[in-house]
Amino acid sequence: MNENVNINNNNVVEEIEDVDSKPKEYCGVFGIYAPELDVSRIAFFALVALQHRGQESCGIATYDEFHSVHVETGMGLVNQVFNEANLKPLRGHMAIGHTRYSTAGKSTINNAQPVIVQTLHGQIGIAQNGNLTTAKSLRKELLEKGVGFFKDSDVEIITQLLSNNPTNQIDNSKPNWESRISYFMSKAEGAYSLCLMTPNGIYGVRDFLGMRPLCIGSIEVPSLENPEKMVTRYVIASESCAINTIGGKYVREVRPGEIVHINESGITSFIGREPSKQSALCIFEYVYFSRPDSVMEGQLIHSVRQRMGEQLARESPIPAPKPNCPLETIVIGVPDSSLPAAIGYSKQSGYPYTEGLTKNRYIHRTFIQPTDHLRQQGIKLKFNPLTENIQGKRVILIDDSIVRGNTIKALIKLIRSAGAVEVHVRISSPPVLHPCYMGIDMATYEQLTGHQKTVDEICKLIGADTLQYLSLEGMNKCVQVGKPPIQLQLESNNNSKPTECTKVDNNDTTTTNNSSSNGYCNACFNGNYPLSLDF
Repeated sequence: MNENVNINNNNVVEEIEDVDSKPKEYCGVFGIYAPELDVSRIAFFALVALQHRGQESCGIATYDEFHSVHVETGMGLVNQVFNEANLKPLRGHMAIGHTRYSTAGKSTINNAQPVIVQTLHGQIGIAQNGNLTTAKSLRKELLEKGVGFFKDSDVEIITQLLSNNPTNQIDNSKPNWESRISYFMSKAEGAYSLCLMTPNGIYGVRDFLGMRPLCIGSIEVPSLENPEKMVTRYVIASESCAINTIGGKYVREVRPGEIVHINESGITSFIGREPSKQSALCIFEYVYFSRPDSVMEGQLIHSVRQRMGEQLARESPIPAPKPNCPLETIVIGVPDSSLPAAIGYSKQSGYPYTEGLTKNRYIHRTFIQPTDHLRQQGIKLKFNPLTENIQGKRVILIDDSIVRGNTIKALIKLIRSAGAVEVHVRISSPPVLHPCYMGIDMATYEQLTGHQKTVDEICKLIGADTLQYLSLEGMNKCVQVGKPPIQLQLESNNNSKPTECTKVDNNDTTTTNNSSSNGYCNACFNGNYPLSLDF
């Protein structure tokens, strides 16, 4: 992610220099119902844990006992936007939060989330992760019915579908948010996870393909009536790392097509839209997006990435050293997401793993524009080589992906300047050949290096001695092999639709996996999009 940006007088984020060509994360969402806690403060720390999913803007909204909504949004990192002064007014017994990277709509304060809208049944707030692939046709349909828009992100389409619903399916005299959400899910196609705040509680919603992650956590807190008695409250988050950060316990994932409701009574669940027979979780969650300490589909992200590194070593060993050239060979990774794969490659290949690059972790998105001199330093703003570890050695450089190729090219140059004799690049995912239209900034066909060039041509372009990628089959195998047995089973009641909300078993850690062979979206690698595209 490009962490060097500037914010102009119109509160628009402008990239200063594209020194990093990684795919951009989409968004992170969080929701909590807990009258006993300072929910805005809890949401703040959860958003810090989800910062990697969006670094352009963020926001928190709360609902109090007087049915008033309090909201604060801003451009920049969570720690830059929030402080004691603006957190204090965010009073209430429930809250939702959002970190954003713009994939639909400009990166402006106007498009920051959560979005609040007044409805016949009170104010609602929405935090969204993902994109609607039918946004264009839905916007046109709403405009033709006289609905006006103030934003150019598709989250406003969602709010309008929920609040201004001209259909006989819903009794407009009653809130019936469950029916409204189900109606929205029937109308909208896309990859999304939502946190929806209404007067009667928080809703978590996941698309029927399960493309965007969303999970449930619980937290034990002292009762307001009897502090010696503990009560269980629930949270919803994009990743389990946010639940761990606030001292909660991971319960399970929200199933594809499921709506979960958390309020004073606890948590209830029902099907908002029948889940697809073939789920399509974005496999880039395992490759790059999710934090390594998050749990997804019953397995630790770090462990999956390490297996990818091991498989990469099996598929793509480096050439033998040149005769009479007894150079030491080391394995290094690009911090931070590639380090588990580098550990795996080292473990399988037998070559020692060491740190070769250190990341300047505190050069985040900043309001201070670098000087021309610092601009020329490019990648050095973010990485420094550990010369003593690299000098005079053959380096196996592990990275998780190549999109445009700018970053890896600059890193190879940096590593050679530190004295590396050879640089062999190994990528723990297949070549990115196709753009993503489901909420990830994956560049265009013209910008994708993998689409334009062969592996040998890319190797020459980036200046490596050799270059190899993990195979598509190998990547998917690494994800599948670590799933607990219960994750691999189809739910027997997949095709039954409850007529009323049913209580969720806190010990139920199953998720719907409708895939007999894969169950993941690999569109950026193979061009097989799970949804039709509306442009």
